[in-house]
Amino acid sequence: MPVVDQRTPAPRTPRQRPAPRRAVRKAPPRRQGSGRAHGLWPYALIAPAIGGMLCLLGYPLVRAVLISFQDFRLRQLISGDADFVGLRNYRTLLADPRFWEVVGRTFLFMAINVVLIMVIATLVALMVERLRRVGRTVVLCSLVLAWAMPVVAATTVFQWLFHSEFGIVNWTLTSLGLGSFERYPWFADGTAAFAILVTLIVWQSVPFAAITLYSALTTVPLELYESARLDGAGAGRIFRSVTFPMLRPIFLLVFSLEVIWTFKAFVQIWVMTRGGPGDATTILPVYAVQTALSSQRYDLGSAASMITVVLMSGVLVLHFRQMFRQEDETR
Repeated sequence: MPVVDQRTPAPRTPRQRPAPRRAVRKAPPRRQGSGRAHGLWPYALIAPAIGGMLCLLGYPLVRAVLISFQDFRLRQLISGDADFVGLRNYRTLLADPRFWEVVGRTFLFMAINVVLIMVIATLVALMVERLRRVGRTVVLCSLVLAWAMPVVAATTVFQWLFHSEFGIVNWTLTSLGLGSFERYPWFADGTAAFAILVTLIVWQSVPFAAITLYSALTTVPLELYESARLDGAGAGRIFRSVTFPMLRPIFLLVFSLEVIWTFKAFVQIWVMTRGGPGDATTILPVYAVQTALSSQRYDLGSAASMITVVLMSGVLVLHFRQMFRQEDETR
């Protein structure tokens, strides 16, 4: 047997050098107070907007609340000295039968407008979703142009459309053989004036609601529609089971905005009819202005405005409560 020399050293493996240490930069010393200044910077950016909002909205609101508790008429407006009378102005309004007729007409006006706006806007949004590119562009541009039209200009156009002598509506109806509409005084009939105002406000409000709902419809996955069609669901069933549940928050948001806008509609009514004929088109904002200007009872007008704010806030609180309840059920 060969003899192995155990004294022969084993081959040496190269020694691995330790990895060089990376130089760690030390952060510069933090200045005292820099964190506090960084935390206050967002508030400084929004401070001008908040200040402007308080000046333009907060002060008039507080002033109106104070006047509603004062005996504030033309003499007090000039002299600036008004006595506080507590809830006397509110008791006067709540005891007036005409005030309650105006309240009922206001809710009727709001309900009709909101229902028509939501139904028509939903149908327009669904139609735009199914159009091709050219048709969709034409419809959306038309909606934007109608939405961008100033309120006073649109009201003036509607006044000329329904003018008793020169209006195109009377001319068209007379040309179709309806001779009873020759020189028909639309704004002398309370029901006709009410319907014209509803048409005007719906025409002005549908573009915003339709564009908002169409934007929300584009976020619904197409796979849900395909699955519903494979299950044999029709158009109505798809809308009830797929579209509306997916877009419920957007529907509720648009609904809330339309309630606010129609509840406080004033410019269209004041420019077109000033609340007439009689009280056929008088709602709470118009009633408040009429009370303040015609009889120079600025205290009663302010009280009517505050009641309008309270009623509108109550409607929205009930609506948001229902919305939050539905969100909790879906979780």
